[in-house]
Amino acid sequence: MQSPIVSVQAQPRDAASWTALARRAEAGGYDALLAADHPGTAASPFVALAAAAAVTERLGVGSYVSHAGVREPLLLASDVATLDLVSGGRARLALGAGHTPAEWEMLGGRRPDVAGRVRRFQVVAEACRALLAGETVTLDGPEARAHQARLTGPRPVRGDVPFTFGGGNTALLRWAGAHADAVGLSGLGRTLPDGHTHEARWNAEDIDRQVDLIQQGAAGRSTAPAREALVQMVEVTDDAEAAAHRIAGQMNCSAADVLASPYAWIGTAREITGALDEHRRRWGITRYVVRESHLDAVDRVRAHFAEDGGAAVIEGGQKVTNKVTNNS
Repeated sequence: MQSPIVSVQAQPRDAASWTALARRAEAGGYDALLAADHPGTAASPFVALAAAAAVTERLGVGSYVSHAGVREPLLLASDVATLDLVSGGRARLALGAGHTPAEWEMLGGRRPDVAGRVRRFQVVAEACRALLAGETVTLDGPEARAHQARLTGPRPVRGDVPFTFGGGNTALLRWAGAHADAVGLSGLGRTLPDGHTHEARWNAEDIDRQVDLIQQGAAGRSTAPAREALVQMVEVTDDAEAAAHRIAGQMNCSAADVLASPYAWIGTAREITGALDEHRRRWGITRYVVRESHLDAVDRVRAHFAEDGGAAVIEGGQKVTNKVTNNS
């Protein structure tokens, strides 16, 4: 049973705890420290991640995910390139189409319809990647404008900064299959009227459909993008059924969906590792992003992978419960 690649998404509360988290993540063998990008309600991801990079040597760093609706390609490319420079080549670029109306409104705009967000995402993603690759970019359309834009400095340390698409839009999943290095699935559906929370799309048939779209886009590529899931809940318990029923009520889905979903790790360590192995087999999910508040429980699950591929069980059914959140 192969251990998945796991990264940590977090927000800084203060300098001491943030740098301590970065050191913990690196010492624990986590792949990357990631920070959300919600202007006005969350810390600037690139400033925070530069601080984390300064106290680590191997840990990847990146936003998860940057907001293509409000980020300009040249400014975003400059932030990513600078982070890559100060981290010694450890930066990642992750991008989503955006969903929160307030983030457009605070900048004097209005959230476009779905088709408009899709078009804007593609323009920003392609322009940003071209700039990071050293190309000159001119844009003269309704989605974005740039004239002979070129990122002459700083240049990324690596020639190819890894690129992740985060989201669930049908057109963009197919696009990401063709263009991304990784696709991050979150289990979040339609944005609800409050502009922040989402419908949960945790059932297996929805994930089947999303994976099929990625595969369609990847047709003809020598290497398809890696598949990643954002873990919304972790609970190590010897009563998975009871936990799943409780969470299903919160997420407006079935207990069976919760137990089968890659977005929730529920059960004993043995049960969780078995579920992750099934996620790999059915959907090709080999990477996960977990929240800082879940780390103690996740450490136990990862330790179980290290112990002879899943033979050990956490003694006494020790239970760790973490609140479900829907922020991407």
